[in-house]
Amino acid sequence: KLLSVSVNNGQWEITSEYADGITLTQLIKEHPEKTADYIKKMVEYQVDFQKKSNPLLLKLKDKLIRQINDIETLDSSVKYELLTRLNTMPKHTKLCHGDFCPDNIIVNIDDNADITSITAVDWVHATQGNASADVARTYLLFCPTDQAAAEKYMDLFCEKTGTAKRYVQQWLPLVAAAQLTKKRPEEQELLQSWLNVCDYQ
Repeated sequence: KLLSVSVNNGQWEITSEYADGITLTQLIKEHPEKTADYIKKMVEYQVDFQKKSNPLLLKLKDKLIRQINDIETLDSSVKYELLTRLNTMPKHTKLCHGDFCPDNIIVNIDDNADITSITAVDWVHATQGNASADVARTYLLFCPTDQAAAEKYMDLFCEKTGTAKRYVQQWLPLVAAAQLTKKRPEEQELLQSWLNVCDYQ
């Protein structure tokens, strides 16, 4: 629950209720044998909140357009192709977290290390848009540390929602390009690889 929004020394501050528990990242490290079960819970939670919508939120497509246009190192022809593809993607108004990853998921567990409650935190990047774009973002967040978990995550989402994996993958170059604006050195090679292999046809 949001408690307050304020400005401190020129910086915005958001205060919310404290979510008690541990991160899903920590839980997976402690019980790697249960990773598949934990990812399933993660997907179920994501699918549930994506059923909601908020017309006051920034549109995901508008955010992606701005981010792609802001990439100074991207060739203009590639940028044009990405924006053209983005323009053809279906417009949805589902609630998208924008940074949904194990680090931003707080869980509580029972004596068997099974998840009893799950809460997503850090909603500052939330938008309204296409659920598959949000899934593509989470997939890319998984990739640097656990490619197998990334594949399992996407497979489970597609299975649960009846979404074609190919459709989710079509969002990967768009989301990867937008993420380049963060200028994180550890992500550059991975994100650039998705731009290089994407099919613009």
